[in-house]
Amino acid sequence: MTTIGIIGASGFVGTRLAELAIEAEYKVVRFSRSSRPGFRPLGESGPIDVSGLDAVVNLAGEPILGIWTEAKKQRILKSRTEGTRRVACSFSTPPSPRILVNASAIGFYGDTGENAVDENSPVGTGFLPSTCKAWESATLSATRIGSRVVCLRIGFVLGRGGAMKLVGPIFRAGLGGKLGSGRQWMSCVHVDDVAGMILWAIENPSISGPVNAVMQEPVRNSEFTRSLAKAFHRPAIFPAPAVFLRLFLGGMSSILLDSAKVLPAVAVRENYKYRYPSLVPALQSLATQK
Repeated sequence: MTTIGIIGASGFVGTRLAELAIEAEYKVVRFSRSSRPGFRPLGESGPIDVSGLDAVVNLAGEPILGIWTEAKKQRILKSRTEGTRRVACSFSTPPSPRILVNASAIGFYGDTGENAVDENSPVGTGFLPSTCKAWESATLSATRIGSRVVCLRIGFVLGRGGAMKLVGPIFRAGLGGKLGSGRQWMSCVHVDDVAGMILWAIENPSISGPVNAVMQEPVRNSEFTRSLAKAFHRPAIFPAPAVFLRLFLGGMSSILLDSAKVLPAVAVRENYKYRYPSLVPALQSLATQK
């Protein structure tokens, strides 16, 4: 039986990953910074106890949502780079897990405009791309000792948590609308497929390096807006002008207004089987959830 350690197991993706892993008969070891029954202690510093684990999944990090003050940006960067470096360095104590799956984000590519990008595309410019690059580079210690490392560049996650926890109620109330021009591309993925790709990566030794966790077909924000409103049987007639978003959200508005036309080249090449391969069925699954 494969034993998976999950750091960030109480978060949106981590919770679903643990559920699907247990359903698939993996043994799951959850980590926590605080003392909690059934969790392995993570502690605040020093090596992490990864003994007895075949794989480690690191999903921890400061939430990206919120006003990006300089202090917030430093927490976003520090939590990802220092936390990941600590995880990777823990692999130096034998016997090491054979694989580290580390979260990253499609923010790596920055604003792609009308250009499609995949795992072979270069890093973009700006705060998010530089953060993602440093985040992925922090896995180097695990790579050096021969463990397989996968950096999962996660797109806009559809589910009951994350950004959808904020967006969903707005659309359910009939107050949703396009963001800015609505022409910017979005690369979405259902939370079940984020978890599914993690388990797929663990079990497939041919998978290493960056992997884009997104659906095969990016959509424009205007299409996403219409589809989400339709799934909730509501109108979408309240657009949010770009100037308004930049004024009130500052730098974080780039997440909403920048294009992310990202393709999952590795997932397609290696035959990952999507649970929700396209936007409409993924959104319909959300509309039926309470």
